[in-house]
Amino acid sequence: METVLSALWPIFALLVLGQLGRRYQFPGDAFWLPAEKLTYFVLFPVMLIDRLGSADMSGVPVFSIAVAIVVMLLTGSAVCYLLKPWLKLTAAGFTSFYQGGIRFNTYVALAAAAALFQGDAIAISAVIIGIMIPLINVLCILVFSLHTTATPSVKNVVINLSKNPLILSCLLGIFLNTSGLGVPSGFSSVAGLLGAMALPLGLLAVGAGLNLNTLRTGKTAIWVSSVVKLAIFPVIMWITCWSLGFTAQMTALMLVFAAVPTASSGYILARQLGGDTELMAAIITGQTLLSFLFMPLVMWFVL
Repeated sequence: METVLSALWPIFALLVLGQLGRRYQFPGDAFWLPAEKLTYFVLFPVMLIDRLGSADMSGVPVFSIAVAIVVMLLTGSAVCYLLKPWLKLTAAGFTSFYQGGIRFNTYVALAAAAALFQGDAIAISAVIIGIMIPLINVLCILVFSLHTTATPSVKNVVINLSKNPLILSCLLGIFLNTSGLGVPSGFSSVAGLLGAMALPLGLLAVGAGLNLNTLRTGKTAIWVSSVVKLAIFPVIMWITCWSLGFTAQMTALMLVFAAVPTASSGYILARQLGGDTELMAAIITGQTLLSFLFMPLVMWFVL
């Protein structure tokens, strides 16, 4: 447990520092949105291209990873729908609850993978991200179309996914790796410096985006979505990985993505498609705070 805590505590410390910086307006409110955009559109993509393009991917079970992710997301979706009658949420409220149940925070997941594992953990994590992001977005869009007046077209979904910088960087990194071209040395040296900024700045931005005032509302939905995302999802993933014969380290890496809190991007989608934005903000904040407890316990169990 001590080893897990020593690896994870810097992640939570940066989240707290980001929240304190936003609360006390340092270096100023104008800093955080550009910092988040820089991380999302430049720093993270550069890091993923560099790590994926230069990693040894010969032993990575890509198909099995995809199967495990599909099983987890579909089973998790079924759990959310089984809880729907009991929660008695509005249609908009359920879409936020659902997003809270299946989305994952990329920044926290990558930071945890880098802290807990050695070698090509970031590169393998990029493969996981490349599979999870499209599937999660498609599932969330389907739920919105079923429960709200929003009618997002398939074309718009495809266009949005094709513009996602994380997906594009994963595809480019995989191409450089499998084609034999590799990452140019000139790019790699710069990418190493930029990539070193990605995780700490991303975590600070996540912490700054938390809104503690929202925790006063939607308490039941916050707790239930947190149990689904931070406790039930890891159990589903652990059983799936065991069934597929994953190694202990690969299972632990997959569990990192199952055990991280939901993503702040859920708030943007809720605002665009008629979800309950106040509940979504509360779930994001509540899960992130509760992950301080849940994540170390999950990782201590498997490591």
